[in-house]
Amino acid sequence: MPVADVDTAQHTLLARMLDERWTCRQFLADPVPRGTIEALLRLAQRSASWCNTQPWQLVVTEGAGTDRFRDELLAHIQTATPEPDFAFPAQYTGVFRDRRRECGMRLYDSVGIAKGDHEKTMRQAVRNFELFDAPHVAIVTTEADLGFYGGVDCGLYIGNFLLGAQSLGLGAAPQAALASYAPFVRAYFGIPDHRRVVAGISFGYPDTEHPVNGFRTSRADLDQVATWFTD
Repeated sequence: MPVADVDTAQHTLLARMLDERWTCRQFLADPVPRGTIEALLRLAQRSASWCNTQPWQLVVTEGAGTDRFRDELLAHIQTATPEPDFAFPAQYTGVFRDRRRECGMRLYDSVGIAKGDHEKTMRQAVRNFELFDAPHVAIVTTEADLGFYGGVDCGLYIGNFLLGAQSLGLGAAPQAALASYAPFVRAYFGIPDHRRVVAGISFGYPDTEHPVNGFRTSRADLDQVATWFTD
């Protein structure tokens, strides 16, 4: 269908939001007012889910609660072994490896990390566990009994959380890295054992002057992702 045939005001607004959304990797220290956070959560709460189960639950930090979690998480990862509740990708091959590599190279270029500089590369990876200096983090969990589809539903929720943050002038960074230490996260926040940690989302006001927030990733053309059957 030609773009002109679907060029409604709603389509234009959504297209602009999707085009402009980006992962924030450096935040200002300013806290987000509780009312703004609640508005964001109400937007994300409209997410679709399997049989309307709405399996997501969140822990949201603010103030000293964020600082303490950040400090204890950083201390924990120094000696702990990753234990995600959901298996991470076994490997990246072909076009998936290429896309991942492109993202990594653009990130490293933005902060002046030369290829092969393993020390600075590791330092950048640790920024995940510093929450990119965000004043807030949301830990997203799903019910263990809902299995794979509970995780899928939480993925939809996270996507809408990111768009909601964009609409409110906030930056956000979805982080599977935080889920790689799921037992620690669960114990730290007193999350029941029947909940599975899907991801964390660091969020706040973006530092738009920082170079790490200046790069953008590309998207594949439709002919790379859609196959049409007409007969």
